[in-house]
Amino acid sequence: MSEQEQPAFHAVHAADVQAAQSKISAVIEPTPLQYCPRLSQQYGAEIFLKREDLQDVRSYKIRGAYYSISRLSDEARAAGVVAASAGNHAQGVAYACRALGIQGKIFVPKPTPKQKRDRILVHGGENIELVVVGDTFDAAAEAARKDAAERGATMVEPFDARDTVIGQGTVAAEIVSQLSVMGRELDTIFVPVGGGGLLAGVLSYVSDMVPGTAVVGVEPEGAPSLEAAQEAGHPVTLNEIESFVDGAAVKRTGDFPFAVIEENLARTHLLRCKEGAVCTSMLELYQNEGIIAEPAGALSVAALSQMKLQPGSTVVCIISGGNNDVLRYAEVMERSLVHRGLKHYFLVNFPQEPGQLRTFLTDILGPNDDIALFEYLKKNNKETGAALVGLELSCASDLEPLLERMEASVIDCRRLLPGTPEYDFIVSA
Repeated sequence: MSEQEQPAFHAVHAADVQAAQSKISAVIEPTPLQYCPRLSQQYGAEIFLKREDLQDVRSYKIRGAYYSISRLSDEARAAGVVAASAGNHAQGVAYACRALGIQGKIFVPKPTPKQKRDRILVHGGENIELVVVGDTFDAAAEAARKDAAERGATMVEPFDARDTVIGQGTVAAEIVSQLSVMGRELDTIFVPVGGGGLLAGVLSYVSDMVPGTAVVGVEPEGAPSLEAAQEAGHPVTLNEIESFVDGAAVKRTGDFPFAVIEENLARTHLLRCKEGAVCTSMLELYQNEGIIAEPAGALSVAALSQMKLQPGSTVVCIISGGNNDVLRYAEVMERSLVHRGLKHYFLVNFPQEPGQLRTFLTDILGPNDDIALFEYLKKNNKETGAALVGLELSCASDLEPLLERMEASVIDCRRLLPGTPEYDFIVSA
């Protein structure tokens, strides 16, 4: 029986991670630890990026998936495996199934980007059956567990299993070794958090090997499952989550990772990061370092501004994945602009008088304000009636003067605020 099937809690130690590293090293090569001059200068620390986006499956998830499957008995291998994933774990499972000659059935939720679905099939080939079901990871996981129980297959958990946590911990083992070669010791590490498997693996390793390290877990604002678990004292299921940061959008923290994290609270800091900030980091990583990070992959970098780092200290941000569909970049740019206060939407009701559109352009808009969207709500209107107007500003401080000019004008302008039903309905329609 695989250790991941044992229900009792059994702590993970550095020796476990080192054994896993030895087992997977023939298949999974170490990823680069890349110094980032831009972020180092910005935050006054020596910041390195652990490039897990450069894995064959573009995510660290291959580590836990391969290690878990490689430990199955011959009987369990013959029965096949089942997995649920938002995309990255699935690719790791698919890769392992093909490499080890095992049949696998993978369940992914409907929001999983097409790019990730395609890559699952590429990595798994004829060894994989892909099933798309449910609107969230949790719904896909429920369907996967039911299927595994009915067929007697092994469920390969993406985060809530000891073997998975051990496999993910090899990321930390590599980081510590790579820094040691440079003559450095790890001071702070930023870890993206979804179900908690990577965070638990990192904590398990550094607590034994570099106990002075501060470990920062970063959750997306719209899916704070670990924060909710810590407040309740045990994992709880969130009623709703924002699925944009799909690699970390999990309704419930894993029981096993939570137990590991609870044992290491003294060195753990938990942060929440807004989705808009994540988008800004994604764009900056692409424009400056040429790194194509998925939303979850940029979580660690997006949270840097929330921590006071010691000058000159050695800091590592895990870029956990790079499976991002290019079709999402329009939304990424939109969310980033809104987060930075540069994109705003208004309902503008033009009076039934000629020349009002010209008045709006000349008397209300500033010299550096650009119209990004202009659409009459009734298609037959010609310069009268209500219109949805999207404005892009050159800097966030231009908003207040714009609002003052709107207030002084005879044209009725109403700002739509993010998070309100009107904004979500009209802007996302």
